[in-house]
Amino acid sequence: MFFNTVKDGNVEMTEEKLSLDMNEILNASIEAKYEKLNQSEFHRRIVESGLSRGTIEEISKIKKEPEWMLRLRLKSLELFEKLPTPNWLPDILGTLNVSNLELYIKPDVEQTNSWDQIPKEIREYYDVLGIPESEKKYLGGLVAVFESEPIYSNVKEELTKKGVIMMPPEEAMRRYPDVFKEYFTKIFPVSDHKFAALHGALWSGGVFVYVPKNVKITTPVEGFFIIGSEMEGQFEHTLVVADEGSYIHFIEGCSAPQLKKYSFHDGMVELYAKKNSRIKFTTIQNWSKNVINFNNKRAWADENATIEWVEGSLGSRYSFVYPSTILRGQNASSTSLVVTLASGEGEWKDSGSKMIHAAPYTKSKIVNKNIGFGGGVNIYRGLVKVNKGAKGSKAFVKCDSLMLDEKTKAYTFPHNQVLEDDADVAHEAHTFRMSEDQLFYLMNRGIDEKEATSMLVLGFIDEIMKELPFEYATMLNKVIKLELDKLGAVA
Repeated sequence: MFFNTVKDGNVEMTEEKLSLDMNEILNASIEAKYEKLNQSEFHRRIVESGLSRGTIEEISKIKKEPEWMLRLRLKSLELFEKLPTPNWLPDILGTLNVSNLELYIKPDVEQTNSWDQIPKEIREYYDVLGIPESEKKYLGGLVAVFESEPIYSNVKEELTKKGVIMMPPEEAMRRYPDVFKEYFTKIFPVSDHKFAALHGALWSGGVFVYVPKNVKITTPVEGFFIIGSEMEGQFEHTLVVADEGSYIHFIEGCSAPQLKKYSFHDGMVELYAKKNSRIKFTTIQNWSKNVINFNNKRAWADENATIEWVEGSLGSRYSFVYPSTILRGQNASSTSLVVTLASGEGEWKDSGSKMIHAAPYTKSKIVNKNIGFGGGVNIYRGLVKVNKGAKGSKAFVKCDSLMLDEKTKAYTFPHNQVLEDDADVAHEAHTFRMSEDQLFYLMNRGIDEKEATSMLVLGFIDEIMKELPFEYATMLNKVIKLELDKLGAVA
């Protein structure tokens, strides 16, 4: 559906908004999961929802994209219709009211490198979160995305002098077409699963970063994404390429105001660490409780390269996040530290990590910490695969779930595939209830029950908190304490 405006007495199509019936798409996907629809019937319902070839062509036209990108979008739409629905998609998504979802919203502001040029009503979102102040004190570069498009992009002079490229992907596609095309959707192909294909068809906004050989960025850079209205879809794409011997720490921030109706997020992150390079990717996701969150994340690590994932998945009502690394080069290594919080009836946090050992002497470590109360559901879904020939590889998985009441549920679905005899794979999983003995011990030393509960929860995730920059660890601490206030913990 296209929104119309009147100009000089004539009705014309605007560039501001495109919408579709996401309810119909989710319902059709769930029915296809149980083979209740054939492909032609699925196609009919998707077209009726508003997701058609014409919609994709209009998005590409609005964004003035090259022909190869339009072909990729159309191929992604075709794959979305053909690929089976993932088994991890819960049936309850079909009951949500996400009709008339706006899948493309162009903010009424031009991209700038000055906060002063951004309208006050939009800038206030970022001011409340302290983003301009953080950029000034801690960050080497920042790209801010509001709704479907980047509104702010700035890279400090010291990074530019070193040849670092950091800009929205639309700009990178125009200015560095060969580099951009070489990596875009190569690390996480749109053919991977149904919602990766949906992202490929509808992506808009995000960040592209290239770090030249032997350049080490000492200050983090950030992409910050805000869903500004209800019934909105956001499909940003982040692509980070670290050339040989380089280092970068990228921070991804996600936020949304408390909305009355649902919004939908289907983002993608692709990381490529070349020989002897290191990428650290930190996410603090605090979407409001009416956001459905799909986040597709995958990295390549070449010889002696390191990928570090740190994921704080606190917000949203339904969340599906599985940071993954393919260890392609000898001695490559990767860690994935994930914390999730399911803090209410009906909240569903599906998380985990995937490590593919495709070369000798590679190492991986997965640590997943799930916290639940108020009837929330936490699910760990992970994969460690050691390919034949990846001799001397080592993998360690630790999955811990902390349940603070009787209503909460936690499930663990680990999957280890070891195809090489000379490999060492270890997995451990623990499920805990809040210890009354520990509470009693702390309360006997003058700490009230609210603060004692908060201390025990924060201690449970200390292993992950230590990996966060100080200002982000502080923010995560505050968010968790505010959530625990539902149990009576200190705010």
